[in-house]
This record gives sequence, C-alpha cells and structure tokens, in this order.
Amino acid sequence: MSKFQINIEELYDDYYHDVYHFAMYYTNNKHEAEDITQETFLKVMQNIHRLKDFKKRKTWILSIARNTAVDIHRKYKLRQLIPSMMSLSFKTSENNTEQQLLLQEEWESLQEALLTLKPHYRSVIILKGLKELSIKEIAEIFNCTELKVRVDYHRAITQLKKQVVKGGGVMHYAK
Repeated sequence: MSKFQINIEELYDDYYHDVYHFAMYYTNNKHEAEDITQETFLKVMQNIHRLKDFKKRKTWILSIARNTAVDIHRKYKLRQLIPSMMSLSFKTSENNTEQQLLLQEEWESLQEALLTLKPHYRSVIILKGLKELSIKEIAEIFNCTELKVRVDYHRAITQLKKQVVKGGGVMHYAK
C-alpha cells in the first residue's frame, strides 16, 4: 500500500455508477456493460498498488474501464464472427434438427475458411479468439513481440472475414 489508505469497497461504491454508465454508453448492451464493470473492478483490485495519485483515482478507474471495454467489446465482436458452437460442440438446448443442421453448415464453412489461412494466422486466431489467451501469452508461445501478435491477429481476422464472405458461407458474420 502507499501513503494513503485505500479502501476497495469505498472505491467501488464511489465509482460503480460511473463505470457502469460509461460501459452502457460504450456498448449499449446491459450484459456487456455488467461484464465490463465487473472486470474493471477486478483489475482495480489487482492493480491498486499502481495508483500513484489518489486525487486522480476517478480518471485512473475510468481509464481501466475504457481499456476493459475495448477488450471485452472486441471479444464479443469476435464471437459474432466465430459462431458460439465452436465452444459448445454442437450442443443445443433445443432438440431442433433444422437448427443443428444450420449450426453444422456454419461450422463447416468456418472450418473451411480457417483452413485457407496460413498456419501461423490460424494458430493466432485459435489462441486469441478461441482459447482467449492474452497477447503477452501468445507472444511468449511464438517467441515474438506483442506488437507482432497484434498485427498478425488483425491480419488473420481480416483474411478470415474475407474467406467467410468469399465462400458464401456465413455472410452475416462478415462486416
């Protein structure tokens, strides 16, 4: 701890609404806003020792909220691109044959699009998008810089989107 005594509960009580409202305006989605708010305060607790100027606590917390919102919103967008059935292994709550066939078709077109990518790009998408590893962890795995991973991930997603549209598969996923 530093010169000042920091009470996490007080920070939460004082700034919960600011963070939540920011997240709601950013996403226009209650579920995402709740996730962003929760993740923000987890990060605040983990990094409270980095708060250098207690007078700037609100801007510090909101900058964490902003960065968290960008990260989480990016994940949600990716999940729109990559169908959720990848993690569900085709298990649906309904026993609807038509829905399962549609999921199977989407899965196959996504698999075809993934297979057209360079192995490195495919690996980056799997590690970041599906396994949800951090950029830092992926950089360590590939023994490269975090910047290279970010650039490669962006390029891989761009190519994947093009392949999905080109293949005529799940066109509504491409933007």
